Amino acid sequence: MAKNGYNAVRWMRHRPKEQRGGSQSPGDGLNHSQETLAAHVDAFLGHQKVLNRSASAIKSRQNDLLPFLRWTEERELLYPVQITRAMLESYQRWIWRYRKKNGQPLGISTQRARVSSVQFLFSWLCKRRVLEANPASEIELPRVEKRLPVEALSRSEVETILGLPDISDLLGIRDRAILELLYSTGIRRAEIARLAITDLKREKKLLAIIKGKGNKDRVVPVGTRAMQWVEKYLEDVRPLLVVNHDIHALFLSGYGDEINREVLGRKVAKYIKLGGSGHSGGCHLFRHTCATHMLEGGADIRYIQQLLGHSKLETTAIYTEVSIIQLQAVHARCHPAEKKGG
Repeated sequence: MAKNGYNAVRWMRHRPKEQRGGSQSPGDGLNHSQETLAAHVDAFLGHQKVLNRSASAIKSRQNDLLPFLRWTEERELLYPVQITRAMLESYQRWIWRYRKKNGQPLGISTQRARVSSVQFLFSWLCKRRVLEANPASEIELPRVEKRLPVEALSRSEVETILGLPDISDLLGIRDRAILELLYSTGIRRAEIARLAITDLKREKKLLAIIKGKGNKDRVVPVGTRAMQWVEKYLEDVRPLLVVNHDIHALFLSGYGDEINREVLGRKVAKYIKLGGSGHSGGCHLFRHTCATHMLEGGADIRYIQQLLGHSKLETTAIYTEVSIIQLQAVHARCHPAEKKGG
């Protein structure tokens, strides 16, 4: 991991961002002239900001609509009035047939999100009197698949991964603090990337999640070990990473900027892969593991709901379907064959 260490980026920290390398975000190449579909999508996303939708929700909606805009422009369907129900059904079939670079189809949740975003767009266009009739009103969404979540990491697997960062390096200490905080609190990738120093209540061992998913705030406890690593990062590492004192992010990149959530996700995924458990995943796997281990430790599911910031208990209840340890204990204690010793 040395090539990713502090010394590898220190010499570039005072260079402009455009000179540091990395991929640049190209334009979308779409026609945004007045009254085109792309222009109306711009207005639709702007209206979402007015409604105080979270930045992540708006970005997700934008990402869901971009394939639709590309699909329509390829067919020279530039304006809302050109879109019919038959065309939208054709687009839905195109989504169903689409294959990713690895040859796999899009997941059902992704297909639902893309079609649902198109439905929201055309409903909004009707409300704005851009269209008199909604061609998407009777489009059916794919049936939701009920699947168990990915298997959580075991406690020993977690400890192996937590021990991977090179703590002789400044960025290794930062990475260890991030991994410990992910496991301790179960917070989301976007939430940890957005944390400010003031969000950490060091004396009370609490973390304030400001404008989490759905723009909801919550406060979560931080475990003793995780707090110790975060304290070490704050005392020994962050002061050396700071370039601009106007940046108040808790976790900084090697360049002194707020840590990018995409980079963070790839970094955590790399540690998980190096752990050799066979699991794949990133920050969400730690979130899932935190909830599962809490449940197996006897925590009431309502407290786990509060920790994770779920609006509905049904969302949290999925963890009861994968926590097998408690079921095994009850089975061993209550099943007649077990009582008789086989």
